[in-house]
Amino acid sequence: MGETYVLDDQIGYVLRRVTQRHLAIFSEAIPAVTTTQFAVLARLAELGPQSQNLLGRATAMDAATVKGVVDRLVRQGLVETSADPADKRRLAVALTKAGAELFARTADMALQVSRRTLAPLSHDEAARLLALLRRLT
Repeated sequence: MGETYVLDDQIGYVLRRVTQRHLAIFSEAIPAVTTTQFAVLARLAELGPQSQNLLGRATAMDAATVKGVVDRLVRQGLVETSADPADKRRLAVALTKAGAELFARTADMALQVSRRTLAPLSHDEAARLLALLRRLT
């Protein structure tokens, strides 16, 4: 007889539940943007203006997803796009002053979100979990 499938023991299901918990904590702390929008703001703050293509890779988003995220951030006035100076066929994405200010105001809150998400674990357990998850990426 084969192994019994128990949903609660499946990695995808457990990761989805943890993600749902994290998203709830994030949206409570930083309601102005979603986690994917925040990831774009964070990468732009870290790396400076990027082509939309590179930005997608830097945030682990496919081309369609990063385009939608960037479009929404443009509408919110948090990023701006222009022709990429290196290749006019590409869009370059940069933080606006409002986007840089929002990131600066919320970066500490985002760190607190991570701490709250990991709060049920000891410091060593949290570090081990993050290390193990990085190995799966």
